[in-house]
Amino acid sequence: MCTVLGTGNEKMKAITLLIILLMVLVSSGYGEMYKWVDEKGTVHFTDDLSSIPEKYRQDAETRKPPKEISTPKPQEMPKPSLPSKVSEPEGIIVDLFRKHELLLAEVVLNGRVRQYFILDTGASFTLINRPTAKELGITIDENTPFMPIFTASSLIFTPLVTLRSVRVGEAEVENVDVLIHDMPSETAGLLGNSFLNKFKVMIDSANGKMTLYSMQGTPSPDRPGGYGRDFWVSQFSFYNRVLEELRKIKRRYEGKGSSSDLTRVNNAIRYFENQLSEFERRASFAGVPRNWRQ
Repeated sequence: MCTVLGTGNEKMKAITLLIILLMVLVSSGYGEMYKWVDEKGTVHFTDDLSSIPEKYRQDAETRKPPKEISTPKPQEMPKPSLPSKVSEPEGIIVDLFRKHELLLAEVVLNGRVRQYFILDTGASFTLINRPTAKELGITIDENTPFMPIFTASSLIFTPLVTLRSVRVGEAEVENVDVLIHDMPSETAGLLGNSFLNKFKVMIDSANGKMTLYSMQGTPSPDRPGGYGRDFWVSQFSFYNRVLEELRKIKRRYEGKGSSSDLTRVNNAIRYFENQLSEFERRASFAGVPRNWRQ
């Protein structure tokens, strides 16, 4: 309890100042404060009601201490939202089988013929041997385009056909260009880029696994038709490169006057011109930029 005695202006100023100090300094843990004035006009403050004389107790004023003013916490800055992670396409895992130094994969041709093909990511085309072509019911005649293939010693013409589908594991591609050519190792065929270039290929030779990630995703402004720039550029580059090579060979045979070989080359040129024209149509429909089609 605190008591202030005295009269006059100075003492009243002191009392007022003391009241203010008390109101500021008294902690909230003290509870309520009581103010009362005796018969001499002296102002008293106490936090114990029973300490006030009974005759003044009824007139005592109750004063609540000021609430503790908490220091405002610095406002936390919102954490920057992390960019949403672009989900990777789910890969298709394919078992590989080793034969000497070669890796082979099981393929299904036209939905019915199963064979084991050598895996070759450097080959432009998928190859099938003649017995497999016969099992598929493929007929070769004068209208079949022949693809000129350079060997170590000569130039040979190999029939070029289109299979309705090629499936490896759960990965399937329709309308796959394949060459008919017997393999030296007596393997039924070779799995090349006319199938593989539709995928991003990851090979784990130590564990005998190949994972195929489809190159096709959700169509968007930067992925017309669902394919990125690299896919469209590589496909147009492939067709243009093949046609350029075929036209060189055509000029060579025109000078020699070899009619049968010239016919085969002309058939191949027409075939790839049609393929390029169809691919150009697809690209235009998908909105592929012109500088991706050169």
